[in-house]
Amino acid sequence: MANTVLQCTAVKINEMKAFYKTNLQDKMPPGSVFTAKVPGCTITAYRSGKVLFQGGNGQDEAGKWGTAQDSAPSKSGKPKTNPKLPANIAEMSLIGSDEVGTGDFFGPITVVAAYVKKEQIPLLKELGVRDSKNLTDEKIIAIAKDLVSVIPYSLLICHNPKYNDLQEQGMSQGKIKALLHNRAILNLLQKISPEDPEAILIDQFAEESTYYKYLAGQKEIHREKVLFSTKGESIHLSVAAASILARYAFVKEMDKLSSAAGFTLPKGAGKQVDIAGAKIIRKHGTAELKKLTKWHFANSDKAQKLARG
Repeated sequence: MANTVLQCTAVKINEMKAFYKTNLQDKMPPGSVFTAKVPGCTITAYRSGKVLFQGGNGQDEAGKWGTAQDSAPSKSGKPKTNPKLPANIAEMSLIGSDEVGTGDFFGPITVVAAYVKKEQIPLLKELGVRDSKNLTDEKIIAIAKDLVSVIPYSLLICHNPKYNDLQEQGMSQGKIKALLHNRAILNLLQKISPEDPEAILIDQFAEESTYYKYLAGQKEIHREKVLFSTKGESIHLSVAAASILARYAFVKEMDKLSSAAGFTLPKGAGKQVDIAGAKIIRKHGTAELKKLTKWHFANSDKAQKLARG
């Protein structure tokens, strides 16, 4: 049985418990906060902060919660240092790669690879570039409009109809993300050629070996000078810039989907998303909801139940 483990804060675990409230199980192992069962996955959260996702859909279910990006910080409050990273990585000319939308029921997955030269780092700091999770959408839009004219980048968007097709073919969300990151990096390297970055940093969503396993069989796989680390946006501004540009693209796509739905669609995968999904079913039908969403999420069943109720 496939296992995925996240280390989460108590706040995040309580949020998960509320999200899975209709799937909670009475029987729980010692030391656990809750156990929930959804199609293809059993989720068990422990008081230690460990959350275990077991089953064939474990990795995808974990992806709803941001995987490694939402892990609890170390006791010092700082991200753990990856020993494989150069000591001076923050001052290097780097390509950073990040994705947005993996945990959102509505909206696509957007992946951006961005190239930041070391001499541009002071400018990006002045523009307010930092982790997009700590910025409002309004601030992200303002910064992104400046960034697009300052740094080269490559944006890829996996819209939900394509995402659902790949899922139905048996492709995991992890593999989809790996394919998108690899292609965005290849596109950007071609765009900036003959310039050669000192390194490439991917905001880590899977172990390095797993990432390359996902890419097996691809005609082009970029391996040279590729580094992986969680909390990449705190390590180099290229990852933070990629995060902002990916979020900017995601917000614009959400606006388009909201126009198609006829009302503002909520982000995330909470109860408000189930309510919005039910509204779409009543207004446009189940087939239309599927086009707008990542259909394998548990929200699909919940929205259909609400629509029938």
